[in-house]
Amino acid sequence: MNQPVIDPLPVGQFLAMEIEGHGWTQADFAGVVGRPVQFVSEIVNGKKEITRESAAQISAALGHSPQFWLNFQDAFLLARQAESTSTQRDLSDVRRRARLNRLVPLSILRKRGVLHGTDLDDLETQVKDLLELPRIDAEPSFSIAARRSDKDQPISLVQRAWVGCVRKQAREHGHDLGDFSTKKAAMLAAELPGLLTTPSQFSDLPVIFAAAGIVLVYVEALPSAKIDGCAFMLENRPVVAISGRGKRLDIILWTLLHELAHLVLGHLSQEVLIDALDDHDESDQHSEAHDPEESADKRARGWLLPEPLPQAPARIGTDWVDAVARQRGLAPIVVVGQLQKRGALDWRTTLARNAPTVSDRLAAW
Repeated sequence: MNQPVIDPLPVGQFLAMEIEGHGWTQADFAGVVGRPVQFVSEIVNGKKEITRESAAQISAALGHSPQFWLNFQDAFLLARQAESTSTQRDLSDVRRRARLNRLVPLSILRKRGVLHGTDLDDLETQVKDLLELPRIDAEPSFSIAARRSDKDQPISLVQRAWVGCVRKQAREHGHDLGDFSTKKAAMLAAELPGLLTTPSQFSDLPVIFAAAGIVLVYVEALPSAKIDGCAFMLENRPVVAISGRGKRLDIILWTLLHELAHLVLGHLSQEVLIDALDDHDESDQHSEAHDPEESADKRARGWLLPEPLPQAPARIGTDWVDAVARQRGLAPIVVVGQLQKRGALDWRTTLARNAPTVSDRLAAW
C-alpha cells in the first residue's frame, strides 16, 4: 500500500503557529523583531519570502536556526515548483539547451548559419546530424588528434564543431573521385608549389584533388578554433580540409602540403589529424623520432624545396627574392615565408607587405 504524500507546510503557516504558541499576536511579534506588522502579515500569508536577515531575526525571537527557517521555506517552494507543469517544461528545455552547448558552440554555429533551427527539436536534429550521433544524448564517436601547444588539454568544442562541419561538407562533395594511391598523392604534392604561384590557381584545386582520389574541402575557421587544416579517412575516402587561417598564399600552400604528407605517409586511421601550424616552425623539434607531425613537416618541406634555398645576402631585397622564386618556379611570397621561418627575415618585413591572399578563391570552392 502506497504511503500518502504529505505536502510540505508553507513557512508562513508554520510561523503563525509558532507565534500563537508563544501567546503572541502578529503585532506583538512584529514589535519583538522590530518590523512593521504588515511585514509579518505578508510572510504569514505567503506574500513575502523570508530573507537571510529576517530568518536571523525570527530565529532570535522563536528559536531554531536561521538555516532551519530558510530550509523550511525552500522545501515548500521546491515542492510546489516540482508540481508545476510549466516550470518543469521550462527546466527540461534548460537541460536540452545545456546538452547542446556541451556538444557544440551553439551561438557560434548559429551565427555562422551552420545551425538554423527555429526550436529545440530542430536544433537537436541538426546537432545530431552534424556530429553524426545515433541519439542526441550519445557522445561523439570520432576521435581527433591535434598538433597544438596545449597538448594536454582536451579538444575544444569549437575544434570539434569545425571538424564536424568538414566531415559534413566532405560527404556532400566527395563524389566523382578518381582512384586514390599514395603515389598519386605524392605526385600531386610535388606539383603544387609550382602550380600555385598566384591566387587564381587555387580555384581549380578541388577538381585537381578529386582526380587524385582526394576530397578537398574548405570550411572557414571558427572563432578561437586555432585550426589550419586536417586530414582523415571518411569511409576509405581520404579527406583534406583547410580553414583558410593565415590567408597568405604560402601559408595555405604549406597547409595543403602538410596534410598531403599525412596521406602519403599513411598516418590516417580513425583519427582526424588537425593542425595549428602557427604553433610550430622549423626550429621546433619533436623529441620522438617517429612523431607523425615531424615526419609530415619533413616530407612537406621536401616537396616545397627539393633543394635548400641559396645563402641569402646580408641585405635581402625584392630583386634577390624574385630571382630565386623564378629559378625555383615558386611564388615570391613562398621564398619570403621560408626565410621568415628560418629567422632570416623578420615577420614584419616589408617584403611581405601586400602578400597575395587566397581567401576569396577558397570561399568559391
